Amino acid sequence: MGLSRLAALHGVATSYSPSPDVTVSVPDDTVIAVLAALGVDAGTPADVRKCLVAAESRSRLLPPTVVVWAGEPLPPALSGLPPGSTVTVEPEPPETPGRPSGRPPAPLSMRARAAAPAPPVPPPGASAPPVPPPGVAAVPVVPPGASVAPVPPPGDAVGASAPLAMPPGGAATASAPAVTPPAGAATASTPAVTPPAGAATAFAPVPPPPGTSTAFAPASAAHPQRADGEPGAPAAVPAWWIPPAPGVHRVHVRTPDHRRATATLVVAPARVPQPPERSHGFLVQLYSLLSARSWGMGDLGDLADLAAWSGRTLGSGFVQVNPLHAAVQGSPTDPSPYRPSSRRFPDPVHLHVESIPEYGHVRDRAALDDLRQDAAALSEAVLNKGALIDRDAVWELKRQALELVVEVPLTPGRRAAYCDFLAEQGQALEDHALWCALAEVHGPDWHAWPEALRDPRSAGTARARTELLDRVDFHCRLAWLTASQLAAAQRAAEDAGMSVGIVHDLAVGVHPAGADTWAQQEAFAHGMSVGAPPDAFNARGQDWGLPPWRPDVLAATGYAAYRGLLRGLLAHAGALRIDHVMGLFRLWWVPEGRPPTDGTYVAQDGEAMLAVLVLEAHRAGTVVVGEDLGTVEPGVREALARRGVLGTSVLWFERDWDGDGRPLAPEKWRRDCLATATTHDLPSTAARLTGDHVTLRHRLGLLTRSLEEELTEDAAGTAEWLALLARLRMLPEGDGDEEAAVRAVHRFLLRTPARMTGVWLPDTVGDRRPQNLPGTWDQYPNWRLPIADAEGHPVTLEEITASPRLHALMDVLRSRKPHTAPPGERRP
Repeated sequence: MGLSRLAALHGVATSYSPSPDVTVSVPDDTVIAVLAALGVDAGTPADVRKCLVAAESRSRLLPPTVVVWAGEPLPPALSGLPPGSTVTVEPEPPETPGRPSGRPPAPLSMRARAAAPAPPVPPPGASAPPVPPPGVAAVPVVPPGASVAPVPPPGDAVGASAPLAMPPGGAATASAPAVTPPAGAATASTPAVTPPAGAATAFAPVPPPPGTSTAFAPASAAHPQRADGEPGAPAAVPAWWIPPAPGVHRVHVRTPDHRRATATLVVAPARVPQPPERSHGFLVQLYSLLSARSWGMGDLGDLADLAAWSGRTLGSGFVQVNPLHAAVQGSPTDPSPYRPSSRRFPDPVHLHVESIPEYGHVRDRAALDDLRQDAAALSEAVLNKGALIDRDAVWELKRQALELVVEVPLTPGRRAAYCDFLAEQGQALEDHALWCALAEVHGPDWHAWPEALRDPRSAGTARARTELLDRVDFHCRLAWLTASQLAAAQRAAEDAGMSVGIVHDLAVGVHPAGADTWAQQEAFAHGMSVGAPPDAFNARGQDWGLPPWRPDVLAATGYAAYRGLLRGLLAHAGALRIDHVMGLFRLWWVPEGRPPTDGTYVAQDGEAMLAVLVLEAHRAGTVVVGEDLGTVEPGVREALARRGVLGTSVLWFERDWDGDGRPLAPEKWRRDCLATATTHDLPSTAARLTGDHVTLRHRLGLLTRSLEEELTEDAAGTAEWLALLARLRMLPEGDGDEEAAVRAVHRFLLRTPARMTGVWLPDTVGDRRPQNLPGTWDQYPNWRLPIADAEGHPVTLEEITASPRLHALMDVLRSRKPHTAPPGERRP
């Protein structure tokens, strides 16, 4: 009982339910190991009692993180403070990329008062401001020399520039919401008192359970929500509350009886930006998209070209790619883009070398020509000789070429841009580049480095930093060049008229030996790995080999690592896809050396993680898509939808699971999602229709039943879908036409209300091979296959764009004329 109580205090589950009527107990050894990874010693009953006494004797005035949302009531952590408590918000400093921070904003000070009846919300169109309650000053008291600035316009997020002190018994009113409410939502009129600059929005989350910032929950009377899922009218906030600008701040509380508390305060808009219109686009693994000019694998030049062509010719709104995170160095490297060295910085293997401005000024042209010939041979082997994509060989050629390119002096303008990039990225980039330099000398696993170098802040590491300064600068330069080409790809998409642009992908975690775990050692739970519990599809569970972040460290550091990660990814994205988005709320931790069945769930502060995501996406103006396939904790999809995070709906999985289990009619699909026929982890549509994917798994020994049983069940499921397509008159060609069936599937997707419709690019040319086959390692060439046609012959980007099969399929989705935006025009 004591161990269970201690585990609950730290968000560690002692049981879980794989299905509503089944509960599985977690082994005590697992709970003890997970607590140890969180810095809690529960090795003996005496240790448990000691930790319990220490934890339960602490009277927490505030949870570690407090979240406030635009237009919603304050959380109980703030609204329930004792009357007379002093609340001081210390705003985060404003950030200007490439420029030193100016004077930090002054703190916002206020005094909590007893709750008063909430003023009525005026009807839509009403203009009269609410009357302040008795005893509330009509004008805030401002200290000598301070100024009160006007309310920033909707959507602005400016830092506070002057303090607003509240006299005893005084109060300031909350400003109007800074985020424009959705169409049809009633809004509160602007109060009579103008708050200081930076007082942007009234915010609050769903009420929290003990020990967390807030809990995700359906809409309630305090949190209105319209039938279409949009938030309802903003609710009242206490008159004493001075809304800070959106950001991650520190809040300090002192009660009349002299208790004190400090917490992280996340102030976030109500929702992430939404796609401006319904759109379709391609889903592609970038490495698989070779063009005639590629160096053995697809690159950022190919991505920009695909975006420009599909936007202008097909009227596409986006292109979604695999994670482009930096891979672990070494040969052979892990080919999976979902197990990177760093999620914060991109991999320079994706650079299109010839597009770098300094490339044309390299003096040793003969060396470059030799490298280009070797690269052409790599591409020829992949495209025409049956070779797999060899990322290590590609990187070796590009590395040699880039060594020549960086010898060319930067022009004054480009030198200034590079210096701005270094200043903006700061310590995070320096650490990443130093890890890359050290890995060149000592190998890619920092655990095997000399002891002095395993600590990024040690004196030995500082000496190595000086000794390897040229190599550190080389890797910093590559990060800048890669970021520049990511920005160019997004510009190409916008110039082609895409409403969203490039959709980047965020992996669940990082390689345990990579740059992120070295530079942020205190943030990771060492000796743990993220995975998935046993379920109907995998009785043994899954261990992904990715160490998780420690939720307590994230909260204590104001989510700095998480925010830096998001900012880096969102900087040049039109949208961000989050793999296994349920991980924002909880993750399955597996102790090192144990099977996945011996893992357990560890709760994240889901509301805080979601608020930081919404905040950073709002600042970047990007859409967010969550991959929410598989087992999803109750309430999570609703929490994500409420904040505007789109889900992912795959046709073959969309059935009436609460009813007869038959395929779900198109009008019953959710609107807020990316709808698609398949993903990188699933069979292509052609393979699904023909049953080839079952035969492949049989050939690799992955089936748990006989081939005949599997084929029969699979064919029955496919037949149900084809029958529905025929009833809806989406299959006029009749049975037996594979290309027609693929088109019918996409007609169906277009019939749903989904905001975004994704087309798996290999489907457009009839490719039957999956890019990744879960459950395999060396039995199948995961992450190394080029896009191929129906006969299995690899095809280039140029051949794909000219494919009659592609154009026949895209005619189904092309509901409007292709358009071309004037050069340089950006989407609003």
